[in-house]
Amino acid sequence: MNNKAKVIAMCAIAVALNVVLGEAVALLHIPLLFLDTMGTIFIAANFGMGYGILTGVSTNLLMGMISGPLSIPFALVNVAVAVVVALLAKNGFSYKKAFLAGILLAFICPMIGAPIRLALFGGFTGSGTDVVIMALRASGKEMISSVYWGAVTGNFVDKIVSCLLVAWFIKLPQMRRFAVK
Repeated sequence: MNNKAKVIAMCAIAVALNVVLGEAVALLHIPLLFLDTMGTIFIAANFGMGYGILTGVSTNLLMGMISGPLSIPFALVNVAVAVVVALLAKNGFSYKKAFLAGILLAFICPMIGAPIRLALFGGFTGSGTDVVIMALRASGKEMISSVYWGAVTGNFVDKIVSCLLVAWFIKLPQMRRFAVK
């Protein structure tokens, strides 16, 4: 099997990882954690922006087929994840870079996702972030501001944890045999 075929196979596994982890965390109702971009982060960190974007978009297309088409517009968030991680991981994905990526993603992803969430769901999706959004709304914040800052709260935990887990995973000796670069 050539390198390109190996990377595409890894992308398919990463899509499955995104879907399975995202659904498992949602079913367990774990607050402020989604883990639905770990596969995208892994692929973007190891194989670059193009494959990361392919993985992210494929994840949302698959979720659109599984849970309905409302998942598809959030592919734009996954694209942002791939771009940020790939740019930061050009010379490796250290814990420091992973932490920085997590912080950047915590603010960038809601800039893209909050308007989508507001347009499709009125801001509320049934996740733990809804509590933060309701509290901000009750304090007098505009709805778009409440949705953005509520999403930042959730993403702050999720994106940092996801990026650090991927950085740790990449450093495992067992993962070296999967490296294609």
